[in-house]
Amino acid sequence: MIDATPYTFKETELTEPVSWSAIFGNDHPVELEIGCGKGLFLANASQKNPGHNFFGIELAKKYARRAAERVAKKSLTNVRVYPGDARSFMTKNCPAASLVAVHVYFPDPWWKARHKKRRVFSESLMQDIERTLIPGGFLYVVTDVEEYYGVMRELVSTHSRFELLPEPEVKDPEHELDYLTNFERKYRIEGRPIYRVNYRFQ
Repeated sequence: MIDATPYTFKETELTEPVSWSAIFGNDHPVELEIGCGKGLFLANASQKNPGHNFFGIELAKKYARRAAERVAKKSLTNVRVYPGDARSFMTKNCPAASLVAVHVYFPDPWWKARHKKRRVFSESLMQDIERTLIPGGFLYVVTDVEEYYGVMRELVSTHSRFELLPEPEVKDPEHELDYLTNFERKYRIEGRPIYRVNYRFQ
């Protein structure tokens, strides 16, 4: 049984705003992933960038637990997983100008028209991303839904401090876990189109 407790940030630990240095025990740059799923990105990115801290938020508690177990298995001390609502955390608990990057990968598209208001990527989220990124920070977005991709790009375009970067290079995976997320692995194997866009915050 893997003890994922040290890698799980609990709701009872929330403050307004949280202290990243208290959470991680250092003052390293912080990257935040909204909707971390089973933690594949967190595990890969934290190993490649040991000088950065990574904070993943996942609403589905069973997936958050899987993500925490994944990083615990590798003893990745620069990762924390929060099983909670990213929208609430970004608004109430994420400190202003404290993030070097925000990652939003394969957010739930909520296909039905009456459910689209549940989409995590919204104008209010953009306002919080703008508030919490440092100048020179980055926003990374990936989806397999063309319509949602268009919506997200349109939202970002209304915030003038975000500079659209050249289309990101996509490399072939070197092994079966060398993907951005589990969704990317599944969709690329199936041959689905994937839409990516990166921004620099000025």
